Amino acid sequence: MPTEGTWVYVVNLRRVYWGRRTRRAVRAVRMVREFVKRHTKADEVIIDNELNNYIWSRSREKPPARVKIIVSIREEEPEEGEGKLRKAIVRLAGKKLRPGRYKA
Repeated sequence: MPTEGTWVYVVNLRRVYWGRRTRRAVRAVRMVREFVKRHTKADEVIIDNELNNYIWSRSREKPPARVKIIVSIREEEPEEGEGKLRKAIVRLAGKKLRPGRYKA
């Protein structure tokens, strides 16, 4: 299970093209959120505005087929209750970054 750190992933969004045309960008954002939850075991996923704008840039009917993202994991103590809360912050990655783990 990943601890605090930074990872670069390439998320394949071709599956959103299988469904109804008018909801593709909404499904693409949901797929990114589910992908990050599955791969980082995060309790909460925060998608950066720049990534959201990139997915929606070609309208709701034609989102990009794949997107390269940077995921940063932070463990925080909640105000009340036990255990730590794992937050994943998702940003749009540059073209030069290769997938894998990077030092925080």
